[in-house]
Amino acid sequence: MYDNKFLPKLSQNILEILEENEFYDITIEVGNDPYVKIFRAHMVILNYRSPYLRKILSTSVNEKRDNGTLTHIKLPNILPEIFQMILRYIYGGRLSLEEYDTSDIIKILVASSELNLQELITHLQLFLIENKKDWMEQNFNLIYKTSFENNSFLELRNFCTELMSKEPEKIFNSIDFISLSENCLVSLIQHDNFQMSDIQVWERILKWGIAQNPELSSDPLSYLKDDFNTLKNTLQRCIPLIKFYNLTPNEFVDKVYPYKKILSKELRDKLIKDFIIQPNNKPEPKTITKEINTKSIDSRIITFQHAELISKWIDKLEITDKIKNLYGFKLILRGSRDGFSFRKFHEICDNKPRTVSIIKVKDSNEILGGYNPIVWESNHDVFGTTKDSFIFSFKNKENIENYVLSRVKNEIYAIYNHIDGGPLFGCGDFFLYGKYGYDRSCCYYSGYYDKLIRETKDHFSVEEYEIFQILKE
Repeated sequence: MYDNKFLPKLSQNILEILEENEFYDITIEVGNDPYVKIFRAHMVILNYRSPYLRKILSTSVNEKRDNGTLTHIKLPNILPEIFQMILRYIYGGRLSLEEYDTSDIIKILVASSELNLQELITHLQLFLIENKKDWMEQNFNLIYKTSFENNSFLELRNFCTELMSKEPEKIFNSIDFISLSENCLVSLIQHDNFQMSDIQVWERILKWGIAQNPELSSDPLSYLKDDFNTLKNTLQRCIPLIKFYNLTPNEFVDKVYPYKKILSKELRDKLIKDFIIQPNNKPEPKTITKEINTKSIDSRIITFQHAELISKWIDKLEITDKIKNLYGFKLILRGSRDGFSFRKFHEICDNKPRTVSIIKVKDSNEILGGYNPIVWESNHDVFGTTKDSFIFSFKNKENIENYVLSRVKNEIYAIYNHIDGGPLFGCGDFFLYGKYGYDRSCCYYSGYYDKLIRETKDHFSVEEYEIFQILKE
């Protein structure tokens, strides 16, 4: 405890070494023309503080020793002012983040990843989440792109996933909403947690589509045929997800009808008939609550009773507890309908949070499953971190009380993302994979989940499988 009082002085002395012009044995060229700066540094410090620089130095030092010249390395991808901040951290262990703009902290984070400064990467992410939440919500697109372009930024990625899942309207209201990628926008529209009306969602989608085509006017009355076709092509993935039937006739006439030419002819004719020709016959909007009250679920494997029990597990309740939330189970993938391939799984399920995977084992009455509260990704050997995932099994689908529930123990290895398989939980705890349609799937005990969910570790084939997205009422 008392030894720590000497550290500030030690830090200051080492920083003084950095600031001196003597005893350096390496020069670092940072940035790109015309903005380049040369830094003088000391190999012994860089070698022990940055694995990335250690690797570069290990290949260059011997070459320089042979000809007696000074070691010189280049870092073209980092801005000089950002590297100067990081260099002070490397030498003195100091980085006063309160002094910097949030955009600069993001740049420091990206540069820290290039230099493989793991301690700093973790610290910067937590600082942003704890202190810059509002800024990140307003600049969501930058945070989203940054987190998903680098596998080291898991904390930021979880922040984005959580925000998309629980408060998607904040992203629609962010200052850089129009810069969102199409995939991100589609994922947002599919969420049922909006605190925004359906007409507001439609207006935001139009705003995004027009922004992607700067030549388009905001006034549809000025549009030519080619203008409508351009906007239609831009929004072709978004339009089928809009809940037009939840609109009022006035909302349809004022906000949708002027853009009717970007809708398919079939949809356009039906909406005009329901909202304009026969507005009094417009059907009641379908809601998740109504589907739940019918006590039905669109599944060929499980029943409503299974869904009710899984809802309890999501809320960490026991089977005897009174249910707290009866979630909606939205079917997004069925093997017999969509195909039994990992590519189809990733095509449909990637970037969708809160999914339940249900598998019927071939030639048996056994059901296996798992809940992933975060998103699936098409990555190679990348783990997803969550403390809320679980896997389970029913030995006989007819006996709902004969189950095994296994919750995650090591949250860092809860979810395994791999382009050649999925869904994958833990490190073999519940794996679906196989060259010929999930024919080599398995359930091992790796210790990442607290129980083995099958009595045997033998491989099994999948007869049918379904993926549901969990929706809140």
